[in-house]
Amino acid sequence: MLLGALTLTACGQASTGVGSQPTPDGAGASVRLYTTVTQETVDAVVAAFAEAEPDTQVEVFRAPTGELNARIAAERREGGVQADVLWLTDPLSMQQYDAEGLLAAYEPAEIDAVPAEYRTDTFTGTRLLNLVIVHEAGLDPAPQTWQDLADPAYRDAVALPDPSFAGSAFGALGYFAEAEGGLDFYASLADNGVVQVPSPGEVTSGVAEGRFVAGMTLDADARAAAEAGSPVESVVPESGAIAVYSPIAVIESAANTEAAEAFVDFSLTIPAQEAIAGSGWEPIRDAVEWEHEAMQVAPDWSAIYDRQDELLEEYRAIIGG
Repeated sequence: MLLGALTLTACGQASTGVGSQPTPDGAGASVRLYTTVTQETVDAVVAAFAEAEPDTQVEVFRAPTGELNARIAAERREGGVQADVLWLTDPLSMQQYDAEGLLAAYEPAEIDAVPAEYRTDTFTGTRLLNLVIVHEAGLDPAPQTWQDLADPAYRDAVALPDPSFAGSAFGALGYFAEAEGGLDFYASLADNGVVQVPSPGEVTSGVAEGRFVAGMTLDADARAAAEAGSPVESVVPESGAIAVYSPIAVIESAANTEAAEAFVDFSLTIPAQEAIAGSGWEPIRDAVEWEHEAMQVAPDWSAIYDRQDELLEEYRAIIGG
């Protein structure tokens, strides 16, 4: 992802962002969004929000997780977070901010449209990222289960994203830790010469470039690569895709609470969910058409949050890194 800070208005203009400040009476509302979500998705939802709320200006600061976390830490040291809304890629960082008291308790207007497992008292899911198998086009035999990735036919040619770098990959680690067999899945991959790379996107590009024959990635990445002409195919494992939800929350110290709540409310509306679907990601609401429906499984996010260090230590003992 690229670091970006810009201000988007109803007329679509962009300029360098400045700190969020309370809006004077009659001047129109303003909300500052900090996010790690993909640029195309953020742009689509902000544009849809501008149509629904033309008098509200949205300022966006978008960065990879590490850079965004560093910015928030710096702002907290300097007196307070400048964001009104936080929209992240996976629940783990959000759970940490919740534990530190950074998030406001808020129930969006259409919260009942979100499955209970994808919401808490302070944050709610907006979209789903699904981990699936990607493999080179025409591979025979093609893997159909996660365990197939440990087949000797794929020795030294399977890639995994690093769970200490990518929250989605940690979600997979948490899922397998709770599933039958625990982390035996990773041990079997290690015995078969699995290669670790930082992110799911690098798994996809590695398969597309012929460096790997298969691996674990996000369905949207694999789909986009195939649509762009890359020689890759994706498979939903027989047990199901591993679903990771992308949460949004109001910051407790928001300068513009009303506008922040309005943006969070909007993220769950049909227009916003359609914008999310149009940018390639599964909307959190079943009411929005999604042509890539598949069986899904998910970890217990609260449970694996409390076990992060333990699970990563066990993972590194198996895979290394």
